Amino acid sequence: MTIALHGVGVSRGIAVGNVHIIQRDQFDIREYSIEPGSINKEIQRFEMAVTNARQQLRAIRDHIPGTTNTDITAFIDTHLLMLEDAALNHEPVRLIRELACNAEWALKLQRDALVNVFEEMDDAYLRTRKDDVDYVVNRIQRMLLNQAPPKHEEPDNLLTGHIVLASDLTPADTVMFQYHGITAFVTEYGGPTSHTAILARSLGIPAIVGMQHAMRYINEDDFIILDGARGVVLINPEELALKHYRKLQKEEKRYYTSLGKLKGKPTITLDGTPIELHANIELPRDFDTVLQVGADGVGLYRTEFMYMNRETPPDEEEHYETYTKVMKILKGLPLTIRTLDLGADKQVDGGRQSGLVASNPALGLRAIRLCLKEPALFRPQLRAIIRASIHGPVRVMIPMLSNINEMILVLQMIDEIKSELDEKRIPYDQNLQVGGMIEVPAAAVCADVFARHLDFLSIGTNDLIQYTMAIDRVNDEVNYLYDPLHPAVLRLIHTTLQAGEKANIPVAMCGEMAGDPQYTHLLLGLGLREFSVHPAALLEIKQIINQCKLTILKKLAKKALNADNGIEVAEIMASANRSLS
Repeated sequence: MTIALHGVGVSRGIAVGNVHIIQRDQFDIREYSIEPGSINKEIQRFEMAVTNARQQLRAIRDHIPGTTNTDITAFIDTHLLMLEDAALNHEPVRLIRELACNAEWALKLQRDALVNVFEEMDDAYLRTRKDDVDYVVNRIQRMLLNQAPPKHEEPDNLLTGHIVLASDLTPADTVMFQYHGITAFVTEYGGPTSHTAILARSLGIPAIVGMQHAMRYINEDDFIILDGARGVVLINPEELALKHYRKLQKEEKRYYTSLGKLKGKPTITLDGTPIELHANIELPRDFDTVLQVGADGVGLYRTEFMYMNRETPPDEEEHYETYTKVMKILKGLPLTIRTLDLGADKQVDGGRQSGLVASNPALGLRAIRLCLKEPALFRPQLRAIIRASIHGPVRVMIPMLSNINEMILVLQMIDEIKSELDEKRIPYDQNLQVGGMIEVPAAAVCADVFARHLDFLSIGTNDLIQYTMAIDRVNDEVNYLYDPLHPAVLRLIHTTLQAGEKANIPVAMCGEMAGDPQYTHLLLGLGLREFSVHPAALLEIKQIINQCKLTILKKLAKKALNADNGIEVAEIMASANRSLS
């Protein structure tokens, strides 16, 4: 008998195959004392485990074909660097000496300390870095405990064609799936804006999250159909259902092949309105994909990676060299650099400052608040961006603005830096554009004020929705309230777009909402003319834009703005999307 289970579809696509269940490592780590004469031997045991873990990762990397997505090798390289980091390499050794304890316990203590630091961070992306710590620590623990690596990490592709089921997954797991030939995954926990979900979309892996208690009904090696668009899993499907989904798979493959024909073609509606399609980028290695999909530029360049896994922040020259290198890759395409968007609740890495642990870090000292409080952290980045502007079209984007005073202070600092550069006759773009992110409801309500002083605005929907709905979007207990279609969210977006139009400045959107095809018609109708999305979503968004008429979409958007709740809006747009597709 066929059983259907429902979850939250976060990455579209259909997968058919047998299930492999990943059970998260549950190490029973106990503390015991080491005799003084045996401490050096215990340290050697730990160091050997680190060496073996390093060799294991290198072996995996060496087995990866050269044609594989660079994200996979990059994740392995990140974990190799973590194995070299003093926090995981030297600190456990110190604990073994000081506490005269076993290596497993020392490693557990250090793991707990590091994870606590990451859990206190306000930024959802940075919080997921604790998964990388766990990934590396668990690999060392398996060596110490003489345990074999899990099946899904073995470099022999035994799981090709399988669909993974797990309680939850780390971003590292998700990235490695493509290498192992795993076609899709289901998790019992997680939400649509988790980093694992975002990675699944960027890698094109069909995925469903939040399918609670799935392991009660799905067993190892069960044959299932996974529908990532509808969030449905069919266990032991009947032949008729299997035939139907095999047909859908073929249609889907033809569809994505057809998208490739849009590369290099203009993005313009049927009634002649050009739309800009930019890309969101996190790491320098991602910039090649911007050119591959034919993006109009980079609408969001996150710079937080420069501050991670280091004890001191990058200096001005390192910033300058990084941005200059990126601009050479882009060959004249515009680049929007978001300044540092970290919090300051704990001392960690090169972008964190010491201080009290914030009781609610998402509402604490973060992003521009931190930068204005710590100008020694902020000024080198600003100076580098301004200097780099001489090499091509670059824009500065300030995150999490909430009041006009912050904006004025930033603009004053930029003017001061320009004066310093003028005195030293250092060239820069005299017309450098400065914009702000609208991701706080207060900023959206006062968008007209910001628009009068800035060159552009960009709506960060991930945080805007989170703050508007007063929920933590990565908290499984409340993330069901994360609703991009809530009337309050739509009105804030519309208010911001109107403010930009009145001030005659562009307004972009760089949050996940911009890259989700189900919202494209609505956003166009609301007045959005500049999208910034993950490169993997860009061509599909382009196709939707090229097939629609704004005159029709404006009427739909007006209807949506007058709706009483998100469910009503969803019904309006679902009906519209069906009729317009």
